Amino acid sequence: MISAILLAAGQSKRMIGENKLTKIIEGKPLIIHSVENILASSVDELIIVLGYQNEIIEKIINKNEKIKFVLNKNFESGMASSIKAGLNHLSKNTEAFIICLGDMPKVSSNIYNQLIKSRNKKEIIVPTYKNQQGNPVLFNNSMKEKIMDIKGDAGAKKILELNKDKILNLEINDHSIVKGFNSQKDFNSL
Repeated sequence: MISAILLAAGQSKRMIGENKLTKIIEGKPLIIHSVENILASSVDELIIVLGYQNEIIEKIINKNEKIKFVLNKNFESGMASSIKAGLNHLSKNTEAFIICLGDMPKVSSNIYNQLIKSRNKKEIIVPTYKNQQGNPVLFNNSMKEKIMDIKGDAGAKKILELNKDKILNLEINDHSIVKGFNSQKDFNSL
């Protein structure tokens, strides 16, 4: 079983009062693009970690039997708490999980499937674009305990630094894996 953890708990601080996940791009809220692309892939379960404005975000997302909503009450402490909240709700049958960012709507189902197809080559599959590490990152379930030790707002970057020998850098010819939507400027560039 392959699980995806979609981080959607952040406060959109760089958006000055707007929640980037609810902003409309190409006719629908940004978070919907991320959810639909994950569900269109061969992922078996999608754990959506909510925090800031959780009720608003949850209402936007259509219910689906693959989706499990998790509330991170400590979302203000940073990304690590959201990753851990997601990990704590993985299915017992999960063999690998993908940590996905809610503000990367252009990552296609094909990219998720490429990560999944490569999962038996190494414990960590990192998509790269022109030698730049991107997201989402796939982890074998054997990495779960190490990730549970992360703290703060660095996400799983520290895990990548400490486990370089376990990483397969998978070249993806698509800049969407390095393109997050964090500020008004990012939305204006559409």
